[in-house]
Amino acid sequence: MSPDPFDYIIVGAGTAGCLLANRLSSDPSKRVLLLEAGTKDNYPWIHIPVGYLYCIGNPRTDWLYQTEACQGLNGRTLRYPRGKTLGGCSSINGMIYMRGQKRDYDHWAELMNDPEWNWEHSLEDFKAHEDHYRLDNAADPASGKGEKFSELHGNGGEWRIEKQRLRWEILEAFAEAAEETGFERTDDFNTGDNAGVGYFEVNQKSGWRWNTSKAFLRPARNRPNLIIWTEAQTERLLFETGENGQPRCTGAIVRRRGESVSVLASREVILSAGAIGSPQILQHSGIGPAAHLKAHGIEVLVDLPGVGENLQDHLQIRAVFKVKGASTLNTLANSLVGKARIGLEYALKRTGPMSMSPSQLGAFTRSDPSQPHANLEYHVQPLSLDAFGDDLHAFPAFTASVCNLNPTSRGQVQIRSNRFDDAPAISPNYLSTDEDRRIAADSLRQVRQIVAQPALAKYEPVEWKPGIQFQSDEELAKLAGDIANTIFHPVGTAKMGADNDPLAVVNERLQVRGVDGLRVVDASIMPTIVSGNTNSPTLMIAEKAARWIRESA
Repeated sequence: MSPDPFDYIIVGAGTAGCLLANRLSSDPSKRVLLLEAGTKDNYPWIHIPVGYLYCIGNPRTDWLYQTEACQGLNGRTLRYPRGKTLGGCSSINGMIYMRGQKRDYDHWAELMNDPEWNWEHSLEDFKAHEDHYRLDNAADPASGKGEKFSELHGNGGEWRIEKQRLRWEILEAFAEAAEETGFERTDDFNTGDNAGVGYFEVNQKSGWRWNTSKAFLRPARNRPNLIIWTEAQTERLLFETGENGQPRCTGAIVRRRGESVSVLASREVILSAGAIGSPQILQHSGIGPAAHLKAHGIEVLVDLPGVGENLQDHLQIRAVFKVKGASTLNTLANSLVGKARIGLEYALKRTGPMSMSPSQLGAFTRSDPSQPHANLEYHVQPLSLDAFGDDLHAFPAFTASVCNLNPTSRGQVQIRSNRFDDAPAISPNYLSTDEDRRIAADSLRQVRQIVAQPALAKYEPVEWKPGIQFQSDEELAKLAGDIANTIFHPVGTAKMGADNDPLAVVNERLQVRGVDGLRVVDASIMPTIVSGNTNSPTLMIAEKAARWIRESA
């Protein structure tokens, strides 16, 4: 057992955990223990942007989860990457900086009857850690970035945002084709309304990945009151009966160096293990759906049916088009000379394909005119392959991946046994509603409409996947199930909710219901998935929580 209790124990040194460790240890009178099941982020491929190809599916950096077979995917299972290293998913993700839409946060505020969650207040929490490159020289009138931009963005924080360091002619042609279809150009997806087509901004610094370990742990690493344990997996949480008669979380049992060690917290334990890890730890600790816990021989501490329920994710449908007369990564990277050029360019300039995020061009739009807001997101890439991790195709091609931003399908995460190191059962339940299947079919038709525009005509695009022979709603929905994959955005499995919500796991301040001294601070608390990528919204959540925790102290 740790001889002296810490003030705070943070379980998970991922996106949220790194920020929390920085903020809570800024008070030198508070001792903070940060627990990470994975290793240090000293694997070189973490830091080279294209290295995600070597981190996903690698036991050094990935939990190596698989989903259960999914009926909506015609019985397929999917690889389900989750970061297992300092920085968590920010060490292996696509590096896209995206907040979502104003309506996401206003909806959360309405659900919680708490204005702290609305766009106006959340914007301040986004800006609190933001370091946007376009404001580096904001005082210079020639920069063209005036008061309006600075109202929406921050500079000088820890979370670096830069423009991408490459361009592809085929992507510019796709953007022009989208404009011909009716999209507007945008140079900022993060104003609260992300509708339009443009290039993603990325969490990089001078051509290197910028993960949350670099951003938030490096500045705090030498603080004597911050202790960081890697290769320390939490088995379960510890509790005692509080003065009010309800359980109080007092610490955790941690497997470290082959031994189980008890560590104690005098103030709070904060779960930041992510949308898969946090509900798993709660269930192993006796907090969750009572019947399921009893079935695995776990004593029920608090019956919370929502733990592990409400799983939401963005499912991307990947349409591939062969082209002629265009440079794509397929042709460039499929020769020794091309690979040498790519490596040399990155070594000398930190530019080119090795500096690429998985997706470079983005677009947000409506799946049909009746939609009240942009409900589709495109990730467009100058490459193609059969599945993530496979070799690039030998022919020149681009991929237009499109996902439904607001799926109505709901899944679950459940422990399989009472052994803490058994991977949980992950059932995303994709395409299980009529609405999701209809939007999937509509989105594939919209991709075809864009590709048919004059701007792409000179490249003679030919649909290679799913295939132009598939036309009906039924055929396209089935094909979506055959070719779609996760875009790695699981959320919602320990949802925030009002007192009358039977599936609510945490309250508006992210405190676990029925328990004292325990919060969940990560993407699992989202009641509904944001309309965009989920990494930076998770940082915003952690920024809020850190402020509340400091105030409560």
